[in-house]
Amino acid sequence: MSDSEDMTEFASIVERIERGEVPIKNIERELICPICKELFTHPLILPCQHSVCHKCVKELLMLNHDDSFDAGSESSMPGSPRSRVPSPSMERLDRLVRSGSISSPGWRRGSVTPRVTAIPCPGCQHDIDLGERGISMLFRNFTLESIVERYRQAARAAVAILCNICKPPNQQEATKSCMDCKASYCNECFKLHHPWGTPKAQHEYVGPTTNFRPKVLMCPEHEMEKVNMYCEVCRRPVCHLCKLGGSHANHKVTSMSSAYKILKEKLAKSIHYLISKEDQVRTQITELDRLINQTEENGQLAERQANEHFERLFETLQERKSEMLRSIEQSRNRRIDHLKGQVEEYRGMLENSGLVGYAQEVLKETDQSCFVQTAKQLHVRIQKATESLKTFHPSADPCFDEFVLDTSKEETLLKEMCFGGVPDPPLIDLSRSRVYNEASICWRLSDDHLPTDHHVLEYRKLGRPSQSPSLVDDGVWKATDRVFGSGAVVDGLEPDSCYAFRVRSCRNSIFSPYSPEVSFHTPPAPVFSFLFSDECGFSTERLILNNRRDAVESVAGMAFLLAAERVQTGSYVGLDYIIGDTGISQGRHYWAFKVEPYSYMIKVGVASDTKLIEWFHNPRDTSSPRYDHDSGHDSGSEDACYELSQPFTLITLGMGKLFIPKASSSSSVSNANVSSGDPGNRVLPMPQRLGICLDYDAHRVYFYDADTMRCLFERQVDCSGTMFPAFGLMGSGKVQLEEFIAAKKLTF
Repeated sequence: MSDSEDMTEFASIVERIERGEVPIKNIERELICPICKELFTHPLILPCQHSVCHKCVKELLMLNHDDSFDAGSESSMPGSPRSRVPSPSMERLDRLVRSGSISSPGWRRGSVTPRVTAIPCPGCQHDIDLGERGISMLFRNFTLESIVERYRQAARAAVAILCNICKPPNQQEATKSCMDCKASYCNECFKLHHPWGTPKAQHEYVGPTTNFRPKVLMCPEHEMEKVNMYCEVCRRPVCHLCKLGGSHANHKVTSMSSAYKILKEKLAKSIHYLISKEDQVRTQITELDRLINQTEENGQLAERQANEHFERLFETLQERKSEMLRSIEQSRNRRIDHLKGQVEEYRGMLENSGLVGYAQEVLKETDQSCFVQTAKQLHVRIQKATESLKTFHPSADPCFDEFVLDTSKEETLLKEMCFGGVPDPPLIDLSRSRVYNEASICWRLSDDHLPTDHHVLEYRKLGRPSQSPSLVDDGVWKATDRVFGSGAVVDGLEPDSCYAFRVRSCRNSIFSPYSPEVSFHTPPAPVFSFLFSDECGFSTERLILNNRRDAVESVAGMAFLLAAERVQTGSYVGLDYIIGDTGISQGRHYWAFKVEPYSYMIKVGVASDTKLIEWFHNPRDTSSPRYDHDSGHDSGSEDACYELSQPFTLITLGMGKLFIPKASSSSSVSNANVSSGDPGNRVLPMPQRLGICLDYDAHRVYFYDADTMRCLFERQVDCSGTMFPAFGLMGSGKVQLEEFIAAKKLTF
């Protein structure tokens, strides 16, 4: 089909719609706002080409403004989570409204209220940034507005549009509407107000309508300019000022007539294709209807079968219950009968009753032959009773231990009972999961090789280790939003607290069992983000820094061997220092890293800016262990003591060991895990991950096993200046910052 035929077909379709041959009520679904679920009112076109009511966008921005203000107030409170689990009443709002970093209507420069003009499109869920101008930068969708108006008129066909000029009670029905005057007229009033030979006679008039739109579309950024070009990058009309020096200066634009022709041809072809495939669409609709009925029938069948299975389980349980209760009852009755018989036998041993009374009567017999005949059998019975009295044994055991029922396995099986299509539970990967004031939890999927729809991560606070059991959290599980990958981030965790995590998968609306719970201990302070600095004192000869600046490696090459010749003159091979690119001047901060096990010697800790200048620029050999108080490689090795509070603290790691410095009696050093008197107790296995916490205001530094959050060593430090994370390397070795520490720095 040629282009001219396409245009002819399109024109005929439009004419059919205008004449009412195509029932306009059939397109109602296209005229509903995705937010308010009502007919569009003054629809605006978002940058993603979806339309939303003007009032809905405005309400969203206002609600977004209030939500971000509340979130900012809450996050400023100590220990308050920055992201909370949405309540059912806020679920719809949370799906549509998100906090941004720019503002709502009414924002003033210098105001403490955050700017918020970012919203997610309700149609495609993509984040839409409305920019500095907010709603005013959006075009009104006049075409959609006209179609909605025609739909409303078709819906109220019996209600006529009256002339705006005639006065009641003689008000006539309107026959024309003037787009320039924005009013509706009857025939007489129209002739009266638009006489021939006057400028008003040139006004554009249409059929009766209440929808008046401007004749010329104006640029929302340059209100006095008409739009005459089309930006192919942003897919929106623009004016010549937008192209010359505005936001579209470097974008590819075409003339409005060219864009009109191209888009109209594309739309005509698309409409023609859909019309030509009408039979195919009807066939597919029939197939979908059949699938709906089949789904309904199969769902009911599956429900009946599940009920039958459970009924059989109930019957089996009831049968087993009756049998086992019957066995207990029979055993109980049998034992009681035996014990009652024994009671009767012992009662016969009492005087004047039973066997004893009968024996007393036999003793009264004076005939010897008769006495002997009766007494022989009686004596046997008396002897048995006497022996039974001497060796008392109950005839039945009152304990029913053999009837104790253990249903733990069955309960586990019942809890894990699921349909054949239920996915296996995922497993939380401890090696990849990290928990700070935010938790990055990763998991491995099951081996059933079937795709899952999404996952749900749940967590709860277990309390602080120092808290008494009565202060521990009530253990209410909180759930994140749906996760479509193999990991999620939970923020707003409290410091120095234990949290439990679990995850489950969902496939076809069926959830898997929960994964085994895992617990993590949050650090005692918020995360301090930094990267290695490649400027201050960095040795390019012996230190290798990766491109991300989150890992540094010391290579024992030729430079190291040449430096080792100083040993002959009494000097020492120097440490190569590297520091973080961000300093600390207040507050409490925590960071973590990994030292490779093969490392020969690495010193880690904190140092002030004045001490770093001394290390990097003092002509003395400050790397000598005799000069550095806390070095572990003097003749005294790790027996060197801290005598005073100094503006640095470093501990030594190397060859798979961690060396705890020895503290003098006058220094403020605390370590509950080792004995300062025995050097052997001050050598610990090197942790897989080491954490450091600096409390600047308290002038104290702590060293932790980052996996267990066990404090290995702490001491006082002079925080007189800006403190920096410091690392010293000698020989082969490598330090790798935690990915979360470096990623926060790279991101923000």
